[in-house]
Amino acid sequence: MTSIESIIDTPGHVDFTIEVERSMRVLDGACMVYCAVGGVQPQSETVWRQANKYKVPRLAFVNKMDRAGANFFKVYDQMRLRLKANPIALQVPIGAEEKFEGVIDLIKMKAVYWDESSQGMKFDYRDIPADLVDTCKEWREKMLEAAAEANEELMNRYLETGDLSEEDIKKGLRIRTINFEIVPMLCGSAFKNKACKLCWNAVIEYLPLLLMLQALVCEDAKGQPTTRKASDDEPFSALAFKIMTDPFVGQLIFFRVYSGVIKSGRYNL
Repeated sequence: MTSIESIIDTPGHVDFTIEVERSMRVLDGACMVYCAVGGVQPQSETVWRQANKYKVPRLAFVNKMDRAGANFFKVYDQMRLRLKANPIALQVPIGAEEKFEGVIDLIKMKAVYWDESSQGMKFDYRDIPADLVDTCKEWREKMLEAAAEANEELMNRYLETGDLSEEDIKKGLRIRTINFEIVPMLCGSAFKNKACKLCWNAVIEYLPLLLMLQALVCEDAKGQPTTRKASDDEPFSALAFKIMTDPFVGQLIFFRVYSGVIKSGRYNL
């Protein structure tokens, strides 16, 4: 599947909360990044409430697994307790702190190791370490149950066989993520580029595609209610969410296009 993703990177400091709020209004999905050491912090709760306000599906990435004091499962518990979220672990870390080596992919049930000499660009799948097999089976079972609850078809399949195919797991998890019922949870180290690609794959696999979104309810130029589908054939509609001044090019307006097409130099009314 070929896809084009637009990324808005928002600041985490409390002084820039309004920047996050502006961006949240135009997002189809969000990846919430948490420190494996600090976990869920007060500003994390603020951003979570903003995502709830604008009904933004999300997944979670626990970063800095290579730092002293890193604890993936502590962050999992904090998300449940402080955010009232329903995180579903898709990975289990292999070690932590200076011993963080990789992650267990609970869907494939394979260990993923990164080659540090390639700065995380190269990785390979191996068998799960013996001391983590039971832990992985436990967390995989929770993930399977979460995916199966997406609809009756998947639940019946799970009850009949006790398992689901990789395709069915991803299908179920995406349905429940888009419906705000679960938050897929991953981990890694951005500094060492470990598991970042797997996180990006999760963005594509579990957050909504543009064509999956419902038609936008808005007002036309006369103030009358109307709807706009995500299509180039629809009349143009967009939301300007940020205005800034650049010393070289002047005023810049950032906007999210919901339907239609706009071209450079065009006057839009």
